Amino acid sequence: MTNDGADKDLHPEELKPEDWAGEMGLKWLASLFLFEEMIAPIGDALLARADYQDGESVIDLGCGGGATTLAIASAVAPSGKVMGVDISPDLVVAARERATKSGATNIEFTCADASVVQLPDAPYDRLFSRFGSMFFDNPIAAFSHLHGLVRPGGRIDLAVWGPPRENLWMMEMMGVVRNHIEVPPAIPRAPGPFAFEDLEYLGEILSGGGFTNVDVAAYEGLQPVGGIGATPDKAVAFALASMAAGRALRDKGDTIFAAASEELTDLFAKHHVPGKGVLMQGKAWLVSAIA
Repeated sequence: MTNDGADKDLHPEELKPEDWAGEMGLKWLASLFLFEEMIAPIGDALLARADYQDGESVIDLGCGGGATTLAIASAVAPSGKVMGVDISPDLVVAARERATKSGATNIEFTCADASVVQLPDAPYDRLFSRFGSMFFDNPIAAFSHLHGLVRPGGRIDLAVWGPPRENLWMMEMMGVVRNHIEVPPAIPRAPGPFAFEDLEYLGEILSGGGFTNVDVAAYEGLQPVGGIGATPDKAVAFALASMAAGRALRDKGDTIFAAASEELTDLFAKHHVPGKGVLMQGKAWLVSAIA
């Protein structure tokens, strides 16, 4: 699947490359629980599909604040274990603190670039990633490396975003942004949230990395922008504080930022459900493959 021309100027990652080891990691941490509420249903669907069992060893790639890592640790307990890997030192610190408070004893974290990380307990039985696998500069090399961290016959399970045109939570927001600032054209298949929207390309990457038996299921649902129960105003504050587009709008001055904020508030009001939040359509691919 590929984007048509109407979509190509809407990719948010084209505003500026994302620095997950620095600024973007801090942005995620600042709104950690709101981000997690927004994507938790997709993570839950991926966890159910993975169906982890007692005794399995698992890598959680791009583990963020550790929510999925903790869920996996519970599923593989008491004799299994999980290693959370993230490139953001700030998120890894938060994940470790969270794990300590939970009392889980079969969980570890490491701060590293997953495309080159060395894990002394490798190979693991499984690999899991909820939106943490789309940012590699050289994805075939990265997945080849990850292939070496999973035992032969082991399985990987990934959640990646589907096409932007089917993710209205992003598409409509970026439409508002485009009304106020110029958004550079997207580079197809570039590292970023929608790098793997094209399943043919994703298949090429996984095959090039040594994985086989690729199987994909579509997830579609409503994403609560800014977290469960957020008002339109709170959803706008979340979006502009956490997205690269918010920084780009601020750089254009207070007048443009205020005008964009007002338009976003009107947009979110149309999707607001009292008590549930700003609910906008999302689509993800749930992908499994065998090492």
